[in-house]
Order: sequence, then structure tokens, then C-alpha cells
Amino acid sequence: MRRLYLNAIAAGLLLTAPGAAAQGQVSFAELARGTGTPQVPGLTIVYLSTLGNPALAPWKNIIVHQTEGPAGSAHAMAKAQAANPKKRGVTLWVETNGTVYWSTAETAIPLHGDGANRNDNKYINNLTTYRQVVQTNSIGVEFVGNYPDVRKPATAEQVEAWLVLVKFLQERYGIPAERIYAHNWIDYKDSRYCEGCDLAERARALGHAPGQNDSKSQVGFKELISPNDR
Repeated sequence: MRRLYLNAIAAGLLLTAPGAAAQGQVSFAELARGTGTPQVPGLTIVYLSTLGNPALAPWKNIIVHQTEGPAGSAHAMAKAQAANPKKRGVTLWVETNGTVYWSTAETAIPLHGDGANRNDNKYINNLTTYRQVVQTNSIGVEFVGNYPDVRKPATAEQVEAWLVLVKFLQERYGIPAERIYAHNWIDYKDSRYCEGCDLAERARALGHAPGQNDSKSQVGFKELISPNDR
């Protein structure tokens, strides 16, 4: 039943938010554009920095990264990023258990990516990415855990969390699916594996269009599960 619940959230059907019992249901879009420390059902976000007005953030793209940090390292990496927001790193770190750490203010610009230096069209058409999808306009999400084998894929928990998180980011910043990129798609990276590719492909396959699953998608929990699951 929990998986069906999470799948419903990933489809854009948000149920409740903190305080929603008193205030009534809110849509996914409403929650995603909120301030403070919004929590999405089925997704654990630990905020090291609270959210403000999303309109002030510069994000037009999402870049998916994978780091060779071992399992259990996301929190420490996020804390180091929070202490020095402009250091090399990203805004969001995802642990192997699916916990998300929001490390910096959403207006801070961490150093990530390599200047969108890829122009060989190996994975995607780089005409619209070359020297354009860069740190100043792209929010970075880092998945830890592919150590010591860089080819180790993201965990099932990370994938499950990602398919909710990516839609949260899309709604918050108005980012369409075609502006979700694997790091390997836009920069020349480690030839041993395709960094972020599977995760970016999964996110794009959702086909989520920001703004199209707003208040019309207010569905109660009981309506999201089949009679056999009750």
C-alpha cells in the first residue's frame, strides 16, 4: 500500500502538508512553492537551510550528479556545503536510504559542473546545452553511494525518492522535463560510466509539466488505493 501511495504522489497527486488536517488538502504545486521546510508525503527532506521565495532563485535546469562518496556520507557532505555554499558541490544531496539533504539557500550558487563543455552530441543534442547549462542557472542534485565501484547504480530508495523530488523541483522552479540533464550529457566526464544518466532518463520519462497538476489534483489517500489494498 505504501508503494501505491508513493506512486500516486509521483504522479502528481499530493495529499496533505504539515497542518493540512486543519487547513484542508493542498495541491502538489502549492506545497512545492511554499516557504520554510515543506515536507512531501513519502519523501524525507532534511533542511539545513529554509526555503524562501522560489521566484528569487536562478534555476532553469536540473543537473543530476553521482559522487564516489560512500553510503552514509550525504549528511556530512551537505553540512560541509552549508558551511561554505560556494564550494564545489550541490544544493541537494541524496543518501542511499532516500533521505534528501537541502544544504544551502536556494539562491546560493555552489560550484558544480564543468561549464557545459560537451559538444559531441553523444547522448543528447548539445546545441542548446554547450556552454549554456551551467552552475549559475542549474540546480544540482547529488546521489552518494557509488563507492568503490563508480558503475554501481543508485539504490531503489534513491530512485523512489528522486521521482518525487524531481517533480517538487520542477514545480517549484517551473522547470520542464526536457531541462533535466545527467552530468555526463552536458560535460565530458568519467568514461567508466554515464554519471546521472539513468536517473535523468527516469525523470524525463515522467513527462511532468509544471503547473498542470495543481489544485485539480487534490485526491484523498483512500481514493488512491485499490479496495484489495485497504
